[in-house]
Amino acid sequence: MKVALITGITGQDGSYLAELLLEKGYEVHGVKRRASSLNTDRIDHLYQDPHHPNQRLKLHYGDLTDAMNLTRIIEECQPDEIYNLGAMSHVKVSFDTPEYVGNVDGLGPLRILEAVRLLGLEKKTRIYQASTSELYGGMPENKNEKGFYDENSPFHPRSPYGVAKIYGFWITKNYREAYNMFACNGILFNHESPRRGETFVTRKITRATARIALGLQEKIYLGNLDAKRDWGHAKDYVRMMWMILQAEEPEDWVIATGKTTTVREFVRLSFKEVGIELAFKGSGVNEKAFVVSCNNKQFQLELGKEVLSIDPSYFRPTEVDLLIGDPTKAKEKLGWVAEHDLVSLVKDMMQSDVKLMQKQKYLEKGGYHNNTNID
Repeated sequence: MKVALITGITGQDGSYLAELLLEKGYEVHGVKRRASSLNTDRIDHLYQDPHHPNQRLKLHYGDLTDAMNLTRIIEECQPDEIYNLGAMSHVKVSFDTPEYVGNVDGLGPLRILEAVRLLGLEKKTRIYQASTSELYGGMPENKNEKGFYDENSPFHPRSPYGVAKIYGFWITKNYREAYNMFACNGILFNHESPRRGETFVTRKITRATARIALGLQEKIYLGNLDAKRDWGHAKDYVRMMWMILQAEEPEDWVIATGKTTTVREFVRLSFKEVGIELAFKGSGVNEKAFVVSCNNKQFQLELGKEVLSIDPSYFRPTEVDLLIGDPTKAKEKLGWVAEHDLVSLVKDMMQSDVKLMQKQKYLEKGGYHNNTNID
């Protein structure tokens, strides 16, 4: 039985990856930070009584800032594969906590690589390092001839998060070349799901849309609606992570859909899933969105109602306007193809958040009969 160790197992990617590996017969070990709350809701459905003879998911308290702790966990687990998904991954927040981000996202990968080397596991253990499209910084002159970012595009990070991740990228590559380790970077473009954190823009949009449709919230405040992102489904991306560590040779890979969408369009698609059509008026910080029609009798808002405004505080100090990746290498060399498109991703997120907000409405107001269907 293969053994895998996942840092950040309680996050979006970690939970989906744990599901995938358990389905493939792995024994899965996860690293979670100690907190006053359990924060395991994304993996609770996978976790049985630790004394159960068939329990193949095991959790360890740890932190990417603690080298001795990581070394002990790796020595105990003797993993065949390590997936380093743990990080402080909120770009906007990284401007407020730059030193912490550097310690976790930059030096964290180094601590794992060095632990594997010192324990003499460099021939046994394959390592996946979660890298990011924020390495590119959206610089138009660095795109390839097709207008995309690929594995050979130059980096120009535009946030403390991107700068920290670039150290993680290069130290992974350096250990691969210096010690002949099977260590790979997956340069992930934006990937979302119903398990996405509440403070990330896509989940903020779908949660707010559900609340507005159910009468729990008046409107949503966002930043740059013109920002474009290459949005995929986290399920597709964790499958690619696993494929990367099954390849014959260790390499670096772009994980992307090759399609880009504005934040504005993501908002429009989210409201469309509950039968609400919007009209956007104004420009820049004065842009707003208004209801023009409601085609689902269960979600009826006043026509002309303002449901979106711009809050300039949500703009980043250095804005990245466009990120789009080229997944050609992944498709041609590993046969990876995304199974979800943007419309199905938004539908998945909206169905989940409508159900979540129905429960919240029941708790807040009481007596609400859960019979809403957004189809």
